[in-house]
Amino acid sequence: MPSEEAIVQFCSITGASVRDAKKLLDKYRSVEAAIDVYYSNPPALSNSSPRRPPAPSTSKLNNLYDKYKGTPGDHIGAQGTIDLCVDLGVDPEDVVMLAVAYELKSPRLGEWHRQGWIDGWKALGCDALPAMREAVESLRSKLSSNLDYFRKVYMHTFQFARADGQRSLPIDMAAAFWGLLIPCGVEGGALEHVNPRDDDDDEVMSSGDGWAPQYLQWWLDFHEKKGTKGISKDTWSMFLEFILTIDLNFETYDQEAAWPSAIDDFVEYAKARLASGGA
Repeated sequence: MPSEEAIVQFCSITGASVRDAKKLLDKYRSVEAAIDVYYSNPPALSNSSPRRPPAPSTSKLNNLYDKYKGTPGDHIGAQGTIDLCVDLGVDPEDVVMLAVAYELKSPRLGEWHRQGWIDGWKALGCDALPAMREAVESLRSKLSSNLDYFRKVYMHTFQFARADGQRSLPIDMAAAFWGLLIPCGVEGGALEHVNPRDDDDDEVMSSGDGWAPQYLQWWLDFHEKKGTKGISKDTWSMFLEFILTIDLNFETYDQEAAWPSAIDDFVEYAKARLASGGA
């Protein structure tokens, strides 16, 4: 019967189950021989439980973090972010980096803290760049197609893009992030139109389809004309719900509902623009 110490050693190195460890150690006696068979002779584990991949290594993640940190403090800054993006094969302004920022709990633009880095990559099952690249592409797909996930990333973006002590997001930054996020969600299906329901919980048929891609530019044009300086958290949040529920011609919009005044005003602006031919 193999010792507990040998079983623990075997499992920690291979990530195998205790059952597999006992089976191989009982047959091959030494930890080294059992590990060699585990990796070189899969048939030896036939009818056994599937192998579990080894857990991501904290030490490997710390080493990668230190590689990108490169600053006197204990956080990755702007240059480290650029270097990370180069190694991940993505542009720093790629929308998927907003999903990475959410997963790694980035507190603000171009800044990554050690604990969020370690916990985030561990949760994604990564401790090396090849696996990280695969995870990034998986996040891209999830962000574009999954509304619940899109909403989480969308709301985190508002939080981490604000300057310390500020309650609103400057309009130029809001516009830039809307320009990344909204097309991603529209094209991938995460922001597929949802028909609203009336007081009897019956689905209300909208006139035509929902949000059209060109309406994002209309929204930005509206704020430019209005001279908007900043976007509040309420407007940021409710704009997403507006996109999900509005019909193509803005006919189902309920001005008596609790929409921010900016959205009320935009609907009037958009209806006038539609009436003039959409120019």
